Amino acid sequence: MGIQGMELFAIGVVIILFVAVLKQFGILEPMSLEDSSDSDLELSTVRHQPEGLEQLQAQTKFTKKELQSLYRGFKNECPSGLVDEETFKTIYSQFFPQGDATTYAHFLFNAFDLDRNGSIRFEDFVIGLSVLLRGSVTEKLNWAFNLYDINKDGYITKEEMLLIMKSIYDMMGRYTYPSVRDEAPSEHVEKFFQKMDRNRDGVVTIEEFIETCQKDENIMNSMQLFENVI
Repeated sequence: MGIQGMELFAIGVVIILFVAVLKQFGILEPMSLEDSSDSDLELSTVRHQPEGLEQLQAQTKFTKKELQSLYRGFKNECPSGLVDEETFKTIYSQFFPQGDATTYAHFLFNAFDLDRNGSIRFEDFVIGLSVLLRGSVTEKLNWAFNLYDINKDGYITKEEMLLIMKSIYDMMGRYTYPSVRDEAPSEHVEKFFQKMDRNRDGVVTIEEFIETCQKDENIMNSMQLFENVI
């Protein structure tokens, strides 16, 4: 896989894998055309109750009925109203039994855990999902940048990108073809920085990341593939 392909995979994997996992485990249940209820989010006795429907509508690009459907699926899988990191890792480990998905799941969990309290609320989940499925290209790239910026200091370092690349290779496991050499992740990171780090200061800023991605036709096309998933 060339550097362009690896960049495309590293960015697109955020959307593809997350949506696939949600569907696999029933969190994205199909919309029911017969559901004409205009009531607010149906709240049960849970540890965490989400914000009001109107507020979530204002924060996302989902309709009222879509939010109701998403909440029912979320509540079915997460009766407490919260998803912890171990649950997230378990889901990904079942979905990728051929590899070790725990590190990638950790990074993705942190990208959804907006308030850094160790759990994903329905609000966190649906706001992130709205960006990935309905957001503008810039919003999606900002979200991806936040995933790669592990320490959230506004820069992607080579060390951070190497951790992300290794986690993807680990997750794909023995199905990676051709077989991955030990030095392959480091080589991809070097090529990534050659392309992204425009001022050669050793880090990639959000401006450099977005500008470079917007000039890559394959990455731009990948950002548009999943807008009608739900």
